[in-house]
Amino acid sequence: MSRVGSSPVEIPKGVETTLSESQISIKGSKGDLQLTLHRLVGVSQEGEVIKVSAKGTSKQAGALAGTFRALINNMVVGVSQGFEKRLELQGVGYRAKAQGSNVNLTVGYSHAIDYKLPEGIKVETPSQTEIVVSGADKQLVGQVAAEIRKFRPPEPYKGKGIRYVNERVYRKEAKKK
Repeated sequence: MSRVGSSPVEIPKGVETTLSESQISIKGSKGDLQLTLHRLVGVSQEGEVIKVSAKGTSKQAGALAGTFRALINNMVVGVSQGFEKRLELQGVGYRAKAQGSNVNLTVGYSHAIDYKLPEGIKVETPSQTEIVVSGADKQLVGQVAAEIRKFRPPEPYKGKGIRYVNERVYRKEAKKK
């Protein structure tokens, strides 16, 4: 059984936290994030450390304490360092271009795809076949990367499509006569 919920979350320099009874707010150089707490979870701050505890002895309370500790840790890391996901495009004529709060994708359809980015997400295209999604919210960064990948997931025969960097795509053998 994991003991993630019992380990404290250390707050680095430059990160401010605000605790209320039902919400925690964390501000840093990369942005600010809020989280509404569950009624079975208690959060306390002691100096430069946040401790998460279960209110009660039920199995659900213990599980939620571990989950909320991980969420709070992700918030602290996100506002201090940030998160990023890297995607790569493979295929002839496949390219991407970041334009302000939009990403323009040309991935083999008869039309280009314009994907509007949500608030708090930044996208860079170091080359035409690379996309770097970054932001403070880990869940939102992963969601945006998954939605971009969903426009043309890698296919198993030639491997063309949008994939995560270092993603392994299992290739199938072509049909034989």
